[in-house]
Amino acid sequence: MKTQIWICIFVYVLVSIVKKELKLEKSLSSILQILSINVFSKQPLAQLLVEYESHIEQSHNCNHLIFNY
Repeated sequence: MKTQIWICIFVYVLVSIVKKELKLEKSLSSILQILSINVFSKQPLAQLLVEYESHIEQSHNCNHLIFNY
């Protein structure tokens, strides 16, 4: 149990440092989600986060159908 808590604290601090160094505006939870999806990716971290950001921006610019229920 103690090991899991220490790992969580370590990951939180590490992701916070990455967020500060890369000057990201994303929340820590969204950064962790991106990392969890791309666990085995061999891309550099900065490139991965920037590509994800541009992918999200492109999807917001697309026309989407809106369904009203």
